Amino acid sequence: MNYRKVAMEHDKKIALVAHDNKKKDLLEWAKFNRDLLAHHKVYATGTTGELLEKELGFKINKLQSGPLGGDQQIGAKITENKIDFLIFFWDPLEPVPHDPDVKALLRMAMVWNIPTACNRSSADFMISSPLMDGEYDRLVPDYESYRTRKIPQVNS
Repeated sequence: MNYRKVAMEHDKKIALVAHDNKKKDLLEWAKFNRDLLAHHKVYATGTTGELLEKELGFKINKLQSGPLGGDQQIGAKITENKIDFLIFFWDPLEPVPHDPDVKALLRMAMVWNIPTACNRSSADFMISSPLMDGEYDRLVPDYESYRTRKIPQVNS
């Protein structure tokens, strides 16, 4: 497969998402890493965005709540190269009614090669990487052959 480079600028575009049972963990993590997050552009879904903005004291780009389409909004921004990182504290023990949306969001992160942290440890490693504060060329598969593939005719 061929790849193309997508430049990540010095200031990254970071999406922060948390299931209800993980919001406290994400808030604690974000508060601890406030200074590292402050110069980046931060996006968050619904309630998480409100809580983060209040706790951190800087603007959070708030989207819809996850069950109301916020996960899908972030997924769409990933496909448009408007999100560089996904930090998603999800609860593996709690079923959520919008589970297909969650899986679709995680799938988009994988398809577009977005660095993704799903717990506090991986988020710590990601935010503390020397690559966070510099430019970085992310390799994204070139999906042109997929887009232009021949689709068999369906006989009616």
